[in-house]
Amino acid sequence: MGHLLEYSGIVTKTRAMESRLLSPGQFQELASLHTIPEAVEYLKKNTAYAETLESLEPTQLHRGNIEKLLTQSLYRDYTKLYRFCGQKQRKFMELRLKSYEIDLIDYCLRIVINHYKRPFDLHYKKEFFDRHSQLSIDRLITSRTTDELVDNLKGTEYYDPLKKLQDAQKVTLYDYDLALELYFFTTLWKARKKMLKKEDLELYERNCGSQIDLLNMQWILRAKKYYNMKPADIYLLIIPIHYKLSTAQIKEMVEAAGIEELQTLVSRTRYGRQYHFQKNPDMEQMYSECLHHLYLIDRRRNPYSIAAVNTYLFLKEEEIKKLTTTLECIRYGLSPGETMTYVGGRTQ
Repeated sequence: MGHLLEYSGIVTKTRAMESRLLSPGQFQELASLHTIPEAVEYLKKNTAYAETLESLEPTQLHRGNIEKLLTQSLYRDYTKLYRFCGQKQRKFMELRLKSYEIDLIDYCLRIVINHYKRPFDLHYKKEFFDRHSQLSIDRLITSRTTDELVDNLKGTEYYDPLKKLQDAQKVTLYDYDLALELYFFTTLWKARKKMLKKEDLELYERNCGSQIDLLNMQWILRAKKYYNMKPADIYLLIIPIHYKLSTAQIKEMVEAAGIEELQTLVSRTRYGRQYHFQKNPDMEQMYSECLHHLYLIDRRRNPYSIAAVNTYLFLKEEEIKKLTTTLECIRYGLSPGETMTYVGGRTQ
């Protein structure tokens, strides 16, 4: 009864919000359209994005502007849920926020390292980050070099892990990205027991631990397939946390003689068996499918728990990625079948 009372409000809220997400049929209808204006008009007339896209002028119908509005839609949903949450649930929401902070820092790093002529366009994120985050967009946008950017992170948890790289030689964007990813996941894993208890802790460990396992396998495969990296270098990429993958399994995959052997090893893991990886050797798709299945199962088994919030935010983030991909496919004139192949025909 305690969990029912504690989560009844937030569960009702997430169910109402989830009912407004796009259905597979709506994605198929979108994929059949021929132009971006047609797609935007469809979204305005038939989906919950009507209010989000209302301010979009005909001259602004390009990917960048649309992505900004879709991102703002995600931020609004996060804010709505945060208001409904009690103190305990808000601790989880603050953990979830870290992924948005990492994305923001990654964006800023790309700007300063690549010396873009029009450096920052973050006004659309400012209200959300001013309200919820430790990061100051006003400070970040003054950065013109990586040193300035790192200095502008003083007072935040991200300063120390990035400051360590400043004294190293030939530091690349990849090095900064890797440092942030490693910090992000190790921090989440360490913080879980301090911020969550009992059932919520178990759910969080399963979700976060599975994501770490899947990412480690994905990075190992990419390192071997695309970069022909040596085992010693691959070990530097690995998040030093093992959930359902043992140290021995990781070692076997890192030191596999070739891609075929690696794929066989992946297929023998619990994730590979669940997804039938040997028949569908697509690591990125397995990552998405496994997490999707995991979130829905957790919510079904534990409806009055933090899984209600976790699952909704995952589905919303996934929808925005799929919408962005769909619009890009339309822009390049892909057929409906090709578009749905990229988007995926998954049902909820």
